[in-house]
Amino acid sequence: MTRNTQTNNWIKRFVVFSDFILLNCILYALIVWHPRMADWYWYRQHLFILASNFTLLLGEWHGHTIIHRRLMSSADVLKRVLQLAMSQTLLTYLFLKAIDFYPPISELLITQGCALLGGLLVLRYVERSVINCYRYSGGNIRKITLVGDDPELENVKQKLMNNPALGYQVLNEYKQIADFVAIMEQEQKPELGDELYLCASHREKDVIKKISRLCDQLVVGFFYIPVSVEVLGINLKREMLDDIDIYTTYTQPSQTTYNQMLKRFCDVVMALICLIPTALIFPIVWVMIKRQSPGPVIFKQLRTGLDGKNFTLYKFRSMHMNVDADQQQATKNDPRKFPFGSLMRRLSIDELPQLWNVLKGDMSIVGPRPHMLAHTKEYSSLIDKYMVRHFVKPGITGWAQVTGCRGETKELWQMEERVKRDIWYMENWSIWLDIRIFMMTFKHLFFHDKCAY
Repeated sequence: MTRNTQTNNWIKRFVVFSDFILLNCILYALIVWHPRMADWYWYRQHLFILASNFTLLLGEWHGHTIIHRRLMSSADVLKRVLQLAMSQTLLTYLFLKAIDFYPPISELLITQGCALLGGLLVLRYVERSVINCYRYSGGNIRKITLVGDDPELENVKQKLMNNPALGYQVLNEYKQIADFVAIMEQEQKPELGDELYLCASHREKDVIKKISRLCDQLVVGFFYIPVSVEVLGINLKREMLDDIDIYTTYTQPSQTTYNQMLKRFCDVVMALICLIPTALIFPIVWVMIKRQSPGPVIFKQLRTGLDGKNFTLYKFRSMHMNVDADQQQATKNDPRKFPFGSLMRRLSIDELPQLWNVLKGDMSIVGPRPHMLAHTKEYSSLIDKYMVRHFVKPGITGWAQVTGCRGETKELWQMEERVKRDIWYMENWSIWLDIRIFMMTFKHLFFHDKCAY
């Protein structure tokens, strides 16, 4: 474990060192090419450089790197990078203003902050790729001990071992819990590695506590897994009623007053920003639709929205007028589509008028995709918890869409998977998750999604 910890420490030091190299390369580029900074006297340039490095040090100390952690999402990395770039820029501004640094620096710091943010994102991607390759080749391994004989423990083992980039290796396996306890009571205790996973019935409370205390004494991470017969098959979230633990089947982080205001503010800002390109291409879209297919430019359709209420959704019309528009999904080679309509659907241009739905408050930028009324009626009777996805506003894009659940749903399991991911998004919502989904959606504009038709 000591060797593994040392490797993690070296990774963190390397990442911090790389961040300082990046910052000073940006500062050097500003001195050489930025007209305002190039005209400063040398002592002003040096003071600016010292202030920038000092505030980056404060940012690194407060929001240290986490890319060495194994069970970590890209959203966590993105959050840390945004915090680091924003705190460094703001602290540099406040520090220089506090010492009466009189040359104007707002524009310069915005330029530096944007360059630092972009550079950090590239660095983190490269660094994570290098770490994954290193673990894949056998370095920075985290050794684990498994105790128990249950399918749930086997599932955990497979998830940890099937991805070599996570860097897990099974050191010991004990099928019988009683045998493991007997061994651990001996004076010469066996090596347990870095983490221990115990799968036992909750009725064996004394045994669980005993093994947990033993792990604490040996500085080994302890993880408890209920046996399969005690797994309910539903997501339960822990809450507190005074000093009593209670569990609920459904939580909604986005429904607190603060989060609602934050999400609404972000929706309005992003919709206004995205409406600019919409306004620029609208004349082109109008001409092309009118030339290839008679009928209105804007397609209007009732969809199921927040709390199961219907609303009118707007899209650029991508199909010829037809009687099946409210019943039938678009297919890969759908004869109803006209050529420019197919292009719009591949590039998601047809979705842009939904920005007006966002400004009206019918939709969010990110959320579960709204379905046709016919599909809501059909699937609500076939899929358990289908209507749960309507506890939040529908979105232009969503977690299901950016993770592969997009397009036609030929089989029931495809819609079940989509609903499952929509509910996961609702239960794990954060503004950082919304940012991640938005960036993944933006990436799909340049790398064609085969399900986008």
